[in-house]
Amino acid sequence: MKFVDIILPLPLDGVFTYSIPDHFFDEVRFGVRLVVPFGKSKTYVGIAVRIHEEEPNFKYKEVKAVLDQQPILLEAQYTFWKWIAEYYMSSIGDVYKAALPAALKEEEGYRPRTELYVSLAPNFRQERALELVKSMLGRAEKQRKVLDCYLNMSHWSSLIGETPSVPITEITREELMNESHCTSYVIKALIDRKVMMTYKKEVGRLNVGGQPHPEAVNPLNDAQQTAYNQVLFNFMKKDVVLLHGVTSSGKTEVYIHLIEQALKEHKQVLYLLPEIALTVQITTRLQRVFGNRMAIYHSKYSDAERAELWLKQLSASPYDIILGARSAVFLPFQRLGLVIVDEEHETSYKQQDPAPRYHARSAAIVLSRLAGAKTLLGTATPSIESYYNAQTGKYGLVEMKHRYRDIQLPEIQVVDIQDLQRRKLMNGPFSPLLLRSVREALQAGQQVILFQNRRGFAPMIECKVCGWVPRCVNCDVSLTMHRSTNQLTCHYCGYTYPIPQVCPNCGSTDLRGRGYGTEKIEDQIRDIFPDVRIARMDLDTTRTRNAYERIIEDFSSGKTNMLIGTQMISKGLDFDKVSVVGILNADTMLNYPDFRAYEHAFMMMAQVSGRAGRKGKRGTVILQTRSPQLPIIGQVVNHDYLSFYHGLVEERQTFHYPPFYHLIYVYLKHRHDDVVEMASKEMANRLRQWFGNRVLGPDKPAVAKVMTMNIRKVMLKLETGIQLKLAKQYLCKAQTDMLKDSRYGALVVYYDVDPE
Repeated sequence: MKFVDIILPLPLDGVFTYSIPDHFFDEVRFGVRLVVPFGKSKTYVGIAVRIHEEEPNFKYKEVKAVLDQQPILLEAQYTFWKWIAEYYMSSIGDVYKAALPAALKEEEGYRPRTELYVSLAPNFRQERALELVKSMLGRAEKQRKVLDCYLNMSHWSSLIGETPSVPITEITREELMNESHCTSYVIKALIDRKVMMTYKKEVGRLNVGGQPHPEAVNPLNDAQQTAYNQVLFNFMKKDVVLLHGVTSSGKTEVYIHLIEQALKEHKQVLYLLPEIALTVQITTRLQRVFGNRMAIYHSKYSDAERAELWLKQLSASPYDIILGARSAVFLPFQRLGLVIVDEEHETSYKQQDPAPRYHARSAAIVLSRLAGAKTLLGTATPSIESYYNAQTGKYGLVEMKHRYRDIQLPEIQVVDIQDLQRRKLMNGPFSPLLLRSVREALQAGQQVILFQNRRGFAPMIECKVCGWVPRCVNCDVSLTMHRSTNQLTCHYCGYTYPIPQVCPNCGSTDLRGRGYGTEKIEDQIRDIFPDVRIARMDLDTTRTRNAYERIIEDFSSGKTNMLIGTQMISKGLDFDKVSVVGILNADTMLNYPDFRAYEHAFMMMAQVSGRAGRKGKRGTVILQTRSPQLPIIGQVVNHDYLSFYHGLVEERQTFHYPPFYHLIYVYLKHRHDDVVEMASKEMANRLRQWFGNRVLGPDKPAVAKVMTMNIRKVMLKLETGIQLKLAKQYLCKAQTDMLKDSRYGALVVYYDVDPE
């Protein structure tokens, strides 16, 4: 008797063993999907990962159905999945859930898309028969008109005897109805008379990029050519290379040449981007060169499209280039040769919830290593870890220190808004200098970007009489005001309720919004500049699939001349006519309780500053802050990444943070605050038995309650060189021992390895 070990899409460790019925012996193999029973009545779609004859010592069940003729999971992928599960301390089931498109995890989830085509009946495919049928239709003018239209469209009208002089074209029923302006009833009448017939044909859902045009590759300038040569030279010695190029230095052109080189070697390329918004501009540039050799993969595509792309990558003719967000690392690759991680510093590469909480940059490096490929990390502001690895020789390092065509980096002017507010010179969130610069830019026909890293109208509302602030009933956060929907919204759980007219605490009607979100910025700028054509780019305006494309295209083409947005607009976007960038409040990024706050703030400010003056004359950045004296502000102004890096890396070493130490956060959740408090203290004490003073906490995170679950956090700082595998075993043992206690039956414990 044969048995099969299966991964199920459940947050459970390990694999599950089932017996293989005799009639499935030849069909069950590694990587195929199987329908199996689980529990009393449920069935799941699992993936076979091992076939054997070792009978388990428990009562087993049979495989119910085999869904695939060919594997949908490659063995190299399975190795990668196991690494993700082990390193990020999640179950293999969680990895399966995250990796595979939803349509492939259901029995009836994925169906190939088909279209209905019309054709001429076989007995009328000769010249004389066609003449007869036309006369047979007699006075049925509509039917005759439709038939004539079809014959012309399909080229059956070119028949000479039994041979068409032009190749026959397939026509869909929809095309025929549109062209002939007829209804489906007319076509049905022709089918009933056996003049025409219909058939279904599988058609792809994937966008076709047209024919490749390798001649459209732009030649590299001297600086780009030097960088390209250095990358290739470093690849001879290192598997990972960091390309540190200032904003607008032409990194993308270097990427295109590297992709072209990989394709010449018959290798596949994975090009990762942190934001879907970035794919809009990059897609256009890459499709111009690579056409239908490239596909896009991210969460805005439907399940069916993603499933189709997955199956395409397993076929004999996969796409050569995949452009995608972090989930693209899970796609199957048969001959991966190069992985490009653009804007490698971005926190968007880190998956937060649900598990696995992987970092796409680290995952991409491991994926490359398993495939024998090379990894290129590209950015203007490297993460501290990546730059440290490059400085210590773990990674290769290539630098591009000048902008394309030697355009100067933007001039950054710092405005002390605390002083201006004291002197009552601020116009809402706008300083006089910012408004003057914006006005001059708009009058000169230039464009403006305003950066505010808070969406909604106001971060909160407050009663001016008693100080009441509405809070979420499920989470430990204040509710954000969204005036466009007249609602207060929790950005953690989605809880909403209408904006109150009266304070429920004291009855006052003086309720005011505190702070500024992108929605409020848009309203106020319209009042100041009524003629300005404004676009807003945040999570609220980009919910639909094509919203990114529309906003970016309108701004690029000049239909809008001001873009207001959150961090989405800070990353790698390339606009020709932007001359002024306003950072409205740098302090919201700096005053955050996180050891990475300064790193994230520097990168965000440097990146958004880099959107100014990319073509033509030098751009201007107005940086508004209450803390102009901070060293980080001066470093941003002087574009001095090295000083910033050296200062921060020294601090990290002193206080035991990455890259010198590995961090693991242990999160505990429970509905009752007293239970989670007690559990977290017990967990910390258990861990101190093995790890001593490497354990910090427990404490409450910045948001200590989400979706009715109270949260505690225990932090582990593990020095580099420690046996991480053994450390994680101790963590799992502590969790297992704790959960044996009946008091903690409903306790949720999970881990965040290398948190961002």
